[in-house]
Amino acid sequence: MNRYQFVDDHQRRHGVKRLCDILGLARSSFYYWRRTASARAARQAVEAGIAARIRKVHQDSDGTYGAPRITAELRDEGGPAVNHKRVARIMRTIGIEGVRLRRRHRTTVADQAAAKAPDLIGRHFTAAEVNMKYVGDITYLPVSGAKPLYLATVIDLASRRLAGWAIADHMRTELVTAALMAAERTRGSLAGAIMHTDHGSQGGFNWSSQHLVISEVWDGSSSAGGRSGDSTEV
Repeated sequence: MNRYQFVDDHQRRHGVKRLCDILGLARSSFYYWRRTASARAARQAVEAGIAARIRKVHQDSDGTYGAPRITAELRDEGGPAVNHKRVARIMRTIGIEGVRLRRRHRTTVADQAAAKAPDLIGRHFTAAEVNMKYVGDITYLPVSGAKPLYLATVIDLASRRLAGWAIADHMRTELVTAALMAAERTRGSLAGAIMHTDHGSQGGFNWSSQHLVISEVWDGSSSAGGRSGDSTEV
């Protein structure tokens, strides 16, 4: 219970001075609180109305709108003037919030010093047969209360099926080679196939720019072969 309200409720029996002394309140503060009670009640009534409108807009948005969008909707409707700070405060009070988009995490780190690899697929992301053209990427996987994970994938452009993948808590070379090894186990061999990715370079190893047979990738003899974002034969 509000301490000022407690004093107001029991002042006739115990007196304002005694109650304020016990509760550690200044009597001037109590009298100010009582003097402004009507204005405070009016403000609370206005905010209760705003809260009802916020709930409706939030519900109509399927629970996705946050304070800025809800503020814009309320202004379009008219009614008492509101700003996004007031809307955000009322939303916290009534326990609702909008959908928060996760921050984007950069998983592509280009090697600016490396030579650019040719685009062997010519931006044609189709293939007549399986095991001819592959595309790959690294995806950030947030994990609640733990270190994030990273998923590397190798996808066949003919079947659109996932040929190989690997997950790790880092983006080093081993993550990329593990995904390629998984694809090789699935398909038996990747010899002669083309691998296309973005301009990422992991640990000095550019997996879409290695003009090497697949066994050379596995034994770790490869080094930075150029900037990715284009294609290479594996």
